[in-house]
Amino acid sequence: MKLSGVKYLADQGVENIWKNKMMAFATFCVLLISLLLVGVSILFYLNMNSMILGLTDQNEIAVYMNVGAAEDQVKAAQEAISKIENVDKVTFISKEEGLQRQKEKLPSAKEIIDDYMSDAEFMPDGFSVIVKNNDSILDTANEITAIQGVQSASASPQVAEFLKELRSVVSLIAGAIIIALAVVSMIMISNTTKASVFARREEIQIMKYVGATNAFIRMPFFVEGMITGFFAGTGAFLITWGVYRSLYKVMMKKASLMNAFGFGSIIPFDKIMIYVVIAYVVAGAVIGALGSVISTRKHIDV
Repeated sequence: MKLSGVKYLADQGVENIWKNKMMAFATFCVLLISLLLVGVSILFYLNMNSMILGLTDQNEIAVYMNVGAAEDQVKAAQEAISKIENVDKVTFISKEEGLQRQKEKLPSAKEIIDDYMSDAEFMPDGFSVIVKNNDSILDTANEITAIQGVQSASASPQVAEFLKELRSVVSLIAGAIIIALAVVSMIMISNTTKASVFARREEIQIMKYVGATNAFIRMPFFVEGMITGFFAGTGAFLITWGVYRSLYKVMMKKASLMNAFGFGSIIPFDKIMIYVVIAYVVAGAVIGALGSVISTRKHIDV
C-alpha cells in the first residue's frame, strides 16, 4: 500500500472518532476505568511490598562482646562480622551508649541502675547488625556467636519468618486481584469495542461488498482504537499522578511515626513516573487498537 493510501486510512480513523463520538467516548471511559483498576492495584502491591521490605530493616541482630574485651579484640570482631556474606551493616555500640539505652528503655528502673551501675564498667561493648536476607538471620547470628570475643548474638527468627509469610500472602492476594481485574477489564473492553463496531456493521459490509480488502477495512478501526486508547492511557496517568502525589504528601506528614514502625518505605512517584506513563499509554494504545481490529472480524467475514 502506498504512503498516500495509509495516510487516507489514518485520516479516516481520526474522522470516525468525531463521527461516532458517543461510542468513542464510551470506549474511552471503559479503557480509562480498566487501566486505572489494574494500574492502581499494581502500584498498591508495589508499595505494600516496599513497606514490608522496610519492616525487615527493623529486625536486627544484637551482638554483645565479653565484658572487659580489649579494644583491639572489639575491632577485630567488628571486621570479622562485616566480612560475613549476609551482613549489610554493622554499627558499634559502646558500653556507655549501651547503658544509656537501657536507662531509656527502662525509665522506671533508672534509679536502680544509677545506684548499682554508676558507670559502664560492667557493661559489654556491642554491635547492631543489619542483615541482607532475613530468611538466614538465625544462621548469621550463629556465625557471629562463633567469632572470638563475642559473648552472644541474639536475633528474632520468628519476626523474619512472619515477614516472609506476610510478603508471600500479600503477593498471592495482590496477584489474584490484579489477574481478576485484568480479566474483568478485558471483558469490558471487548464488549465495548464490539458494540462500537456493531453500530457500523452495515458500513463494513458495504465496503466488503464493493471489493475493499480486510486490511483496508480494519486500518481506520485500528487508528481509531489506538488514538482512543492513547488518550485513555494519558487520562489514567494524570488521575493516578494527582491522587498518588496527594496521598504521598499526606502520608509523609506522618513520616516520623511511620519510620518508627518501619512503614516509611512508600515509593515516591517521581521514581516510577516514567514507567507508569509508558505502561498506561502503551497498554491503552495497544489494547484499544487490537480490540477494535479483532472486533471487526465477525462483520468482515460476509
